[in-house]
Amino acid sequence: MSLDLVWQYLFSPAFFQGALMTLMLTVCSLFFGIIMGLVLALLQESRLRVCTGLAFFYLWLFRGTPVLFQIIFVYNVLPGFGVRFSAFTCAILALSLNEGAYMAEILRSGLQAVRSGQRTAGMALGMTGGQIMRKIVLPQAARIVLPPMGNQMISMLKSSALVSVIAVQELLLIANQTASASFRYFEALCAAGIYYLVLTTLFMVGQAWLERYLDPKKRRKPALSLTERLLRSSTSATH
Repeated sequence: MSLDLVWQYLFSPAFFQGALMTLMLTVCSLFFGIIMGLVLALLQESRLRVCTGLAFFYLWLFRGTPVLFQIIFVYNVLPGFGVRFSAFTCAILALSLNEGAYMAEILRSGLQAVRSGQRTAGMALGMTGGQIMRKIVLPQAARIVLPPMGNQMISMLKSSALVSVIAVQELLLIANQTASASFRYFEALCAAGIYYLVLTTLFMVGQAWLERYLDPKKRRKPALSLTERLLRSSTSATH
């Protein structure tokens, strides 16, 4: 074991670029996955059987097959139909499709948690369906779905390592290639593990900040302590 070598790997350009690639894969896949999940959640709430059936088929397909299978399928099968993408694009496409299936269930639970009476009140005020969704339903649902979405974000960060099978130069592949060349697996994987822990910590801090921002109760100023109240009362008494 060599701590100097771990430090060297940690600040090497190759590992840093691999970490950036991992972060880019995670953020892009989450962005498109959330959009897709919101569309699927709204389709599930639709009264049209065609929409609900389409949403059910999508969830059944992508939740019932492994994400590794989906990555390999997109990368190897689509070119046979004349659809050719780079490995990076195939990785984002596969991860986004998989993420959308799980985000749909999370977002649907948040939408259903908002009481129907609030929608009725919005209609009584003359609001359109889009306005009710934007101003009443989505702000409340966002506070509900944020914790499970945070867990799903961290899971996506770790699942991004699977795209190494299609030669995307993400963090785990860089670590494995470096270790294979020098046979210093412990040092290379320790450096990669530190990067994963740092990225996971950033996501957790961001989730905590968003929870505080979206919750009006947590944004209120904290209550004064007993000492501060006594000091204020004594100051006001002297005046």
